[in-house]
Amino acid sequence: MKNNNIFESAENNFFYSQKLRRDFHKNPELGFEEFRTSGIIAKELHSFGYEVHKGVGRTGVTGFLEGNNPGNHLLLRFDMDALPIQEENSNDYISTNSGVMHACGHDGHMSIGLTVAKIISEQKNQLNGTIKFVFQPAEEGLGGAIAMIQDGVLENPRPDYCLGLHIWNEKPFGWIGVNTGPMMAAADTFEIKIVGKGGHGGLPNKTIDPINTAAQIINAIQTIITRNISPLENAVISFGSVNGGSTFNVIPDVVLLTGTIRTFDPMIRELIIKRIEQICLSLGEGMGCKVEFHIDEITPAVVNNPQIVSKLSNVIQEYFPTFDFDPNYQSMVSEDFSFFLNQVPGCFFFVGSANQEKNLVFGHHHPKFDFDEKVIPVSVSCLLGMIDQLGFLSCSN
Repeated sequence: MKNNNIFESAENNFFYSQKLRRDFHKNPELGFEEFRTSGIIAKELHSFGYEVHKGVGRTGVTGFLEGNNPGNHLLLRFDMDALPIQEENSNDYISTNSGVMHACGHDGHMSIGLTVAKIISEQKNQLNGTIKFVFQPAEEGLGGAIAMIQDGVLENPRPDYCLGLHIWNEKPFGWIGVNTGPMMAAADTFEIKIVGKGGHGGLPNKTIDPINTAAQIINAIQTIITRNISPLENAVISFGSVNGGSTFNVIPDVVLLTGTIRTFDPMIRELIIKRIEQICLSLGEGMGCKVEFHIDEITPAVVNNPQIVSKLSNVIQEYFPTFDFDPNYQSMVSEDFSFFLNQVPGCFFFVGSANQEKNLVFGHHHPKFDFDEKVIPVSVSCLLGMIDQLGFLSCSN
């Protein structure tokens, strides 16, 4: 494919991309339930001539294409799952599945992936090496990446590079962001169970109050960020739920706290966990409560390969020189593409998709989330450009 034809190819396939995206949006499916979605993806990939495998990581799909010329192996990953959210938009492609919505842009990611697959299949004579398209289930904290890796998605052949992207409503259309090294945070969830002794609200001296203990634990844990971590470092501790008691005049026996930790540096993560454990133990003992602390790792940090980020910078400068390009962008949001990047050098990047004039301004996971579909051909072009930059396409004569 000649370099100057890449964006033209993406634009020429926009109707195909949009049709797919809106169909996926109307028919969202939750993680590990993407049966209709994966069936459509498999059918499309098969029609393009790919070797298709279904049921990878339960509901995942892969499409493998071997070029006519020898070369390296590339993996491209796109997520498929929707969220348990009731959509509040009023367009003609609103979700028809009550209580389920594509509120994060995965519908766009799938259409981007299939469009790239379609264009690459038409360039097989110029393809060097192999490309594996990976459509992943259950990205939203349910372990879809791990499930696919356990099913061998990184084998036969082992990829030399991997690429992923996310359309990003935190930024407007015309913006692209990436970072060399850590870009998205590691995510952990935690649970703190505080067991006291309940009783009458008018006789608090007869109780061991877990609500009072919980309040002190919450406040003390927040000081970890301000007093134990350098202000030059990044970390977040957020409480998401506080549950205890059922009426105004009864002190409960138990309070349950849940929350999340977001970090870039594994040493800071370990420090935070250690300090939470110390705070829970000491305050629980001081207040007479039994406190149990439990933590689960969701995903490590997304860490990009510097050499591949450099190639992305070349692509953006060549195809989108007027775009606002941020080469130092970081987010405390997490992404399980990190499990791929832990094993294969690669790059994950954001493409701005909000549009103030069209009122497409609602953030990810909001019931009114929607994005400017012009981001689709831009994203397709970025991936095609990266495929070219990494040496997988030979220019036609």
